[in-house]
Amino acid sequence: MLTARPLPLHGRFFVTGTDTEVGKTWVCSQWLQRARAAGQPARGFKPVAAGADVEVAPGQWRNSDALALQQAAGNVLAYDSVNPVLLPAPLSPHLAAAAIGRTVTVAQLQQHLAGHLAVTEGLTLVEGAGGWRVPLNDSETLADLARVLALPVVLVVRLQLGCINHALLTAEAIAADGLILAGWVANQMPGTAMAASADNIATLRARLPAPQWHW
Repeated sequence: MLTARPLPLHGRFFVTGTDTEVGKTWVCSQWLQRARAAGQPARGFKPVAAGADVEVAPGQWRNSDALALQQAAGNVLAYDSVNPVLLPAPLSPHLAAAAIGRTVTVAQLQQHLAGHLAVTEGLTLVEGAGGWRVPLNDSETLADLARVLALPVVLVVRLQLGCINHALLTAEAIAADGLILAGWVANQMPGTAMAASADNIATLRARLPAPQWHW
């Protein structure tokens, strides 16, 4: 069984989840804030966000997750740098893009991130959308973006019934794509409780091929 370790406050990571709504953005935001508090530069990116749910000015929309990352990093980057692709509908990215007659590709997102990822100082987080295999278009998924970026992966596991299966399958998929699972974070969503949560975490520690990371 691998021992738990504190979250590193420097490095570049791709953050994925066992599903959608598992708390990826909350984990990333807390992580970025802690890096800044320790004096480290921090940058958070949401390359594609589906759901324009915050109107910051008349007719000017943003995604709440991307805004949270921007603010947690100290607003050092413009919104369009944090979130280059904002799709209006809260759907899987391939469906949200199709709804407005748009195609989003891995190459587009990679090109946008290239300059930002050349910066090696401090902490840089690239947050995916939903789980590992979320479709981006007819032939590519967000996993393909993670693969071309070649960043170590951090898995956010929402503590709920079924999380062991979801976490193990995701870890297998990450390995099959040739990427390193650097660590995982167990996240208890506010207002929820999981029976035998400590036992489930112990099982994950024993079976996942990476250490648990904690605050």
